[in-house]
Amino acid sequence: MVLITNYRQKTNSSFRLTLLFFNRLFSSSTPSSSSKLKDYCFVAPRSLTPNPNPSPNQESKHKKKKQKPLYKPPSSLDREGLKPLRSDLPFDFRFSYTESSQSVRPTGLREPKYSPFGPGRLDRVWTGVCAPAVDPTVRSLEGNEDPKLEVKRRKMSEAVLGAPLTNAERKILVEQSQRHKTPRQINLGRDGLTHNMLNEIHNHWKHAEAVRIKCLGVPTVDMKNVCSQLEDKTGGKIIHRQCGLVVLFRGRNYNTKKRPVIPLMLWKPHEPIYPKLIKTTIDGRTVEETKEMRKRGLAVPVLTKLAKNGYYGSLVPMVRDAFLMDELVRIDCKGLATTDYKKIGVKLRDLVPCILVTFEKEQIVVWRGKDYIPRESGEILEEVSFECLATESGFGERGLGNHGKRIPQYVSSSDDELLASDSKLLAANR
Repeated sequence: MVLITNYRQKTNSSFRLTLLFFNRLFSSSTPSSSSKLKDYCFVAPRSLTPNPNPSPNQESKHKKKKQKPLYKPPSSLDREGLKPLRSDLPFDFRFSYTESSQSVRPTGLREPKYSPFGPGRLDRVWTGVCAPAVDPTVRSLEGNEDPKLEVKRRKMSEAVLGAPLTNAERKILVEQSQRHKTPRQINLGRDGLTHNMLNEIHNHWKHAEAVRIKCLGVPTVDMKNVCSQLEDKTGGKIIHRQCGLVVLFRGRNYNTKKRPVIPLMLWKPHEPIYPKLIKTTIDGRTVEETKEMRKRGLAVPVLTKLAKNGYYGSLVPMVRDAFLMDELVRIDCKGLATTDYKKIGVKLRDLVPCILVTFEKEQIVVWRGKDYIPRESGEILEEVSFECLATESGFGERGLGNHGKRIPQYVSSSDDELLASDSKLLAANR
């Protein structure tokens, strides 16, 4: 019996100790009023003693917490609060000035009339082909542009160019523009003289009085048009030309701080739809006769093979000379893009002139026509490059890239590559 009572006392004491331990353990997190922690200046954190009755003001403070604004990346199309750009350039804005013609009107558009300058960025209306300098609601877009604009451009260029350069000044500027002197160069490719290229030319004119332009590809078929458009749209003056290399002078009175405002195109617009180049029948012939002519044209010996992105300045006189021997001429265009040799065919049709027969098998076949009259001997002009003319007039024997070698004079039945300034020098030397 004594043992049993001792065991019960021990178990009771151990049970009391465990109860006391757990009471103290759980009472430490939430101190009771009888706790002595207040005697030691202990203040419990708010997380342990939450306010059972929060005030409405405290709830409103937590709800009215300001959120950070969402990040908005910068965009060139965001014109909020900005006025559209205004340009006083007196000509219609086009994507390409050398590869588009105002005389040929398109039959349709491939896309809606979205301005390539961006929405709200330009104060001119985009017609699908150009952004005219005069509001299209005021005048009709058919035909040539307003003659007043041409007069205004001429006056602006004369004011900037100032007095003509002397032979010594030309020689210095051409020497400074050579490849071993400066790496600055503008490349003019298959799109020709584009609108954004005008801004690039003015950027080069900040650092030098003359800029070197290298022309390759489709536009070189008509270099006379390229040179005239460069002078017309930039207001500069071509002081040297050798094949596809051109040196463009900015003018004596050019001020970089007063350069014209040229809004940039943000993307390339789709080309409009033009009439078909190849007709079903040619010059009143029947369908069978037209098919027979195309077969004969593809069997004719090749006049020349065009290289990709080459210089095609002598193509027009070659075709004219070939028409003296045969009525059909074939040009091999393998390796060229379809749009490239079609544009070349259009230029040949207008410059030679001739009739397009077919573009099959990457070939250009042209026909001289029924009433073809070859040029008389009195109309054959001696084509002299600008380098040779300048050398004869005291310009110097060293030109752009030839290092003292004179260019041989080239006799042909074409005067397309003879510039207006070249003809004046030729007349003066004669």
